[in-house]
Amino acid sequence: MTAISLGPSPARRDALARRIRLLVAATIAYNGIEAIVALAAGTLASSTALIGFGLDSVIEVSSAAAVAWQFSARDHAVREAREQRTLRIIAVSFFVLALYVTVDSIRALTGTGEADRSVTGIVLAALSLAIMPFLSAAQRRAGRELGSATAVADSKQTLLCTYLSAVLLIGLLANLLLGWSWADPIAALVIAAVALKEGRDAWQGKGCCAPSSTGSLGVKSEAGQCGCASGCACC
Repeated sequence: MTAISLGPSPARRDALARRIRLLVAATIAYNGIEAIVALAAGTLASSTALIGFGLDSVIEVSSAAAVAWQFSARDHAVREAREQRTLRIIAVSFFVLALYVTVDSIRALTGTGEADRSVTGIVLAALSLAIMPFLSAAQRRAGRELGSATAVADSKQTLLCTYLSAVLLIGLLANLLLGWSWADPIAALVIAAVALKEGRDAWQGKGCCAPSSTGSLGVKSEAGQCGCASGCACC
């Protein structure tokens, strides 16, 4: 026995699209400021971790801008048409981030330079750790309800930024308090692996159950499993 579950009404889709546009705008604004502060502080402290964090913020802005471009269209059909291209942009940004973090981590582990202390970096990392989870969760909820793979994929990149904030904070504090210069690059390699996986999922369109071109109905089984795709994160 199966039950037919209707997707969001047109009015609800429009409301969710407006919410996603606002969340994306907030993400772009915050990450823009974050990138400037991190790159400046990283340059002053000769910190590859801080510079890498700043470059991650630049990538996050590009990902959010891609989603903003998709949702700038008022028509739902146009937004759906832009879905695949936007997913590819998000996937590429994940791959670039994974590559940079990996290369930077290897350089740090081989002892290429030592970073100075950075109180500014510690404050920035702590602030991002407090803000990013809320932005990510709000966008992920809206994206899942709307059935937008791009919104969900972008929310995952925002969540990845949260992980990087934690890695940066631990690394800077370890450098300040314990002198453990190896802690940051080891944790960053784990983040790089996560970024690679998320990039692959975004490229394959696994971030969410987007409505199919044949209709907006989703079929659910008795067990509540989503029938639109395997491994669906939205349903």
